[in-house]
Amino acid sequence: MALGIDTSLSSLCMALEYLGRKPSVCLACMDSVQMGLRDRAFDLTICIQNGISAFAVDQQQLFREAIRVTRSGGLVMFSIYTPQFWEHRLEWFEIQSAHNLVGKIDYQASGNGTIVCRDGFRATTVGRETFEKLAASLAVTPRITAVDSSSLFCEFVAP
Repeated sequence: MALGIDTSLSSLCMALEYLGRKPSVCLACMDSVQMGLRDRAFDLTICIQNGISAFAVDQQQLFREAIRVTRSGGLVMFSIYTPQFWEHRLEWFEIQSAHNLVGKIDYQASGNGTIVCRDGFRATTVGRETFEKLAASLAVTPRITAVDSSSLFCEFVAP
C-alpha cells in the first residue's frame, strides 16, 4: 500500500485524475510535519522534490516527522531538483499555475533556484550542505547522491 499526501486538495484531485483509482494507492490531504499517522507505520517514507523546499515548513520538523512514521531500520528519502534542472522545474510550476494550483509566476523575482508566485507562494531549493546539516541535527547518517543532473537524493536509515 502506498500513501500519497499533500496539503492541497486540488493537487490531490489532479493526482487522482492522473492515477485513476487503484486499490494499492491512497491519497490524503494532510500536513507533512504533523501527519497524524501512527509511529513506525511505513517501511519507506519519501518526500519528493518540492516537499522540502516549496512549502513553508520547518525542514528539521519535516525530517523528524518522516523518521517518526518510518519503522526502525526503514528507509527515509528526500529529493530536490538540482540547479541544472531549472527550466524543467519552472515548466512544472507553469503547469501548476495554469491549473490554479499556485499563483501566476513572477518571472522578475524568480531565479537562482527560487520560484516566486504573485500569490505569495515561494519555492526555494535545498543543497547537499542543508541535507547534511538536517541529518546531523537528528543523528542520522545520510547518503547523498546526484542523479542524472536533475535531482539530489538524501537517504538514511530510520533509527
